[in-house]
Amino acid sequence: MTLGPVTSSTDVTPPAGEEAPVGSGKAIEGRSLGRIAWTRLKRDRVALTGGGVIIFLILVAIFAPIINKFLGHPVNEYHQDKIDPNLGGIPPVGTWGGISSEFLFGVQPVTGRDLFSQIIYGSQTSLLIALLATLLAVVIGVVVGITAGFYGGWVDSLFSRFMDLILAFPLILFAIALISVLPPTTGVRIAVMVFIIGGFSWPYIGRIVRGQALSLREREFIEAARSIGAGNFRIIFRELLPNLAAPILVYSTLIIPTNILFEAALSFLGVGVPPPTPSWGRLLSDAVNFYEYDPMYMVIPGMAIFITVLAFNLFGDGLRDALDPKSNR
Repeated sequence: MTLGPVTSSTDVTPPAGEEAPVGSGKAIEGRSLGRIAWTRLKRDRVALTGGGVIIFLILVAIFAPIINKFLGHPVNEYHQDKIDPNLGGIPPVGTWGGISSEFLFGVQPVTGRDLFSQIIYGSQTSLLIALLATLLAVVIGVVVGITAGFYGGWVDSLFSRFMDLILAFPLILFAIALISVLPPTTGVRIAVMVFIIGGFSWPYIGRIVRGQALSLREREFIEAARSIGAGNFRIIFRELLPNLAAPILVYSTLIIPTNILFEAALSFLGVGVPPPTPSWGRLLSDAVNFYEYDPMYMVIPGMAIFITVLAFNLFGDGLRDALDPKSNR
C-alpha cells in the first residue's frame, strides 16, 4: 500500500546547488580545485571589478599607440598655444589644467604636451617594469624557498640567513647609487630597475614558499612518492610545486602593486626612466614644481597610480580568499 505517487529513483532531481544523493541514478560530477576556486571567485564582485580594471589597464598599455592616435596627440608634441602667456607662460589656458574635448586630461604646464598621451604611454613603462620585476622575484623566490624548505638542515640555514641579509639591505640607497652612475638611456634604466626591484624583493615570496615547503614535505603524499622510488627532483616538480601554485599566484598579484609604487618612487626621486620616456612617477616628480598653478597635473598621474594599485590589491585579496579552502567567504 502506498500513501502517495510512486517516484522512480531515476527521477529524483536534487535541488539547485546540491549534490545528487547516493543511489539517485544521476552521475555525481567531481569538481577540480581550479573550478571550485573559480566558483568562489565569481561570487566576489569586488575582486572581479579589480580584475576587470587590471585587464583594462593592460589593454590600454598594449594598444597605447592606437588609442593615442584617435583620442590624443603625439607624446612629444608641444602646444604652446594652450599655455597662458599672461601668467608667465606656466599654467595651461582654461580651468582644470586645460581639460577639454581636444585634450581629455589637459596639458602639461610650460610645455603644453598632451597629458592623456603621457598617462597611457606611462602605463607601458610602469606595468612593464612591475611585471618583469615580479616575474624575476617569483622565479628566484620559488627556487630558493623550495630548495631551503625541502632539503632543510644546513641548506635551509644558509638560504634563510641569506634572505635575512637581503631584507636588511638599504634598497633605496643602493638603487639611487647604482642608477645614478649608469648611462641615462631608457633601455639600461629599465633593465637595472627590473634587476633591483626583482632582485631584492624575492625574499618575501621566498619565505612564504619555504614555510609551505617545510610543511608539505612531511605530508603523506610525499612519503608515498618516496616509497615508490621517486627522486628529489620529481618530488619537487610533480608533488610540491603543484601544491604551492596557489600561494605563489596569490602573492605574485600582491607584490605587483608594491613594485609599481617602488618604480614610481624611483622615478619621483629622479633615478627612474629618463625623459622624454613617459612615466607616472616622473609626472608626479615634475608636478611638484607646478601644483600651485595646475593641481590637476599632480592629481591625474596620482589617481592613475592609486587606481592601478587598488585594483591589484582587490583582485589579489579576492584570489587569496578563493584559493583558501579554510575561508568562509
